[in-house]
Amino acid sequence: MRAPLTMKGAQRLRAELDELKSVKRPAVIHAIAEARAHGDLKENAEYHAAREQQGFIEGRIKQLEGDLSHAQIIDVAALNAGSRVVFGAQVKLADVDTDEERSYQIVGDLEADIKQGLIAISSPVARALIGKHEGDSVTIEAPGGTREYEIVSVAYDG
Repeated sequence: MRAPLTMKGAQRLRAELDELKSVKRPAVIHAIAEARAHGDLKENAEYHAAREQQGFIEGRIKQLEGDLSHAQIIDVAALNAGSRVVFGAQVKLADVDTDEERSYQIVGDLEADIKQGLIAISSPVARALIGKHEGDSVTIEAPGGTREYEIVSVAYDG
């Protein structure tokens, strides 16, 4: 099965790939050439550090190219699932006990970043929300215990 990816997520991954290919790869190649010019490579820390950095960059390039080639890119704005929570939904939740509100967007595993409110479709929170509607209550098993939330709003902005 192809991994789902929002259009924004695909754009972020492509931007990282472009940066690696057009900026970081040439910079590390230049650093290797410069370090090589310093002479003996056996004891040349700059050379070895640059070669290691090159390995990381090339590995990340391969990973991003593979991820993008195997992803199913979904235009979230065109989904129009109404008030039902599906992949790509931006969901605002209110804690039933504290009234504290949280907002999440349900995205593919490749683009999940909890600090930005992007939760993976495979996460327990997302699995609890999928298929529910605005106004529904949902119980989520969290590391700190069971929490009950009400779905305040569901949006598909892309």
